[in-house]
Amino acid sequence: MSAKKLSSFVCSSCGYESVQWYGKCPNCGEWNTMVEFRENKMERRSQGQKGREASKPIKLSEVKTLATERISSGIGELDRVLGGGFVLGEVVLLAGEPGVGKSTLLLGLAGAMGSGLKKISAGSQVGNSKLLYVSGEESPEQIKTRAERLGLKGENILIMGETQVERIIESAEELIKSDDGGERKSQSHLLVIDSIQTLWSEEIEGSPGSISQVKGCTQKLIELAKKSGIPVVLIGQINKEGEIAGPMMLSHMVDSVLFLEGERFTELRLLRGFKNRFGPTDEVGVFRMTEKGMEEVSNPSELFLKEEVAGEKGVTGSVVVCTMEGTRPVLVEVEALVTQSSLAIPRRVANGVDYNKVSLLTAVLQKVLGLPLYNQDVFVKVGGGFKISEPAVDLGICLAIVSSFREKPILAKTVAFGEVGLLGEIRRVVGEEKREKEAKKLGFQRIISAKTAQTLREAIRIAGL
Repeated sequence: MSAKKLSSFVCSSCGYESVQWYGKCPNCGEWNTMVEFRENKMERRSQGQKGREASKPIKLSEVKTLATERISSGIGELDRVLGGGFVLGEVVLLAGEPGVGKSTLLLGLAGAMGSGLKKISAGSQVGNSKLLYVSGEESPEQIKTRAERLGLKGENILIMGETQVERIIESAEELIKSDDGGERKSQSHLLVIDSIQTLWSEEIEGSPGSISQVKGCTQKLIELAKKSGIPVVLIGQINKEGEIAGPMMLSHMVDSVLFLEGERFTELRLLRGFKNRFGPTDEVGVFRMTEKGMEEVSNPSELFLKEEVAGEKGVTGSVVVCTMEGTRPVLVEVEALVTQSSLAIPRRVANGVDYNKVSLLTAVLQKVLGLPLYNQDVFVKVGGGFKISEPAVDLGICLAIVSSFREKPILAKTVAFGEVGLLGEIRRVVGEEKREKEAKKLGFQRIISAKTAQTLREAIRIAGL
């Protein structure tokens, strides 16, 4: 009896699945993203029934809670984003632009794994940790060159130049059995796939990178992780829109999705979590790209503040704002430049903040304070290549614009944060106590927020403008 092949069409942008092809995806509205996906009906039925028993509904109160055992990676910023470390059998998808440092970050794991991964729950070392690095894009010689630049000896790094997923799984299983005596102690190892779009399986139709191959190979690696307990990290490519390449269903299959971002001409790198089944998704890890690899930044505020701004004298058009990245308060500098416009329609330029936010706050300053900004070009920039999306930056932008327009510096040792309403009122924001504590720790004495000022006029008076 021949196996029947089911044909469906999947949107490569949002993962919408349909039995017929559409030129425009009915779910996300993107054009020409519906790609044919073929699946063997008998294989799917056997995979669904293999090793499973008929489940019965039970009461939620009767479900036993399992303690999640975590393994520290040895990199504090990475553990912060993961929620405390790797979970046994966890599958992590790491994405980012080419050259941002994804491979460098994962190779840096090997240096931290040299003395063995630390079991957080027990506080003890697991054993001889090994990193199996599978590369389908670079040769072992290229990886060796990068490892030497990072100062890694490579004794605990195993390099494999392979793209067939069956051979990769076979090599990973042999490593586990040889080092652990066949028992489930593979938590002392880590499997890295660079990248998932280069893998292929002889059991799946399609070329590497197609929806069929990406989904099928990912499923096989997930089965390996859950069966053996070894954490698996998949490096994913991104498309020109900055989104993870391949079907959106890949993000649904894995346990965690991390995104490494950074400006091309700056050393700052931010590791953000977009999905995490075992921890929070609002944490951010801060790194600095150097010649020796990715270095952790324990105090990001010192990275974004200039000595002049944090000094004893104020700077015209510049104000320090305390923003929250996850649960961590970060002090950054917001600069503004207001000049006479030579155009019929004055320009509003924003770098690091939303353009519409700058236009809105400029209109509020015109209406509430009566500032003649209708014939002025307004430029707003966040220092250090940092990007702020939360509303707490509103007050800082307003104070910086007023300072530049009046050509008066804000009083020294001043920090501002708060949301500005359309009527000029200042509203409270989340984590005010943490922001105040971080500002005082770095020596700032004057804090302008919803606690100290109710309106923009009061905030401007406190700032000395």
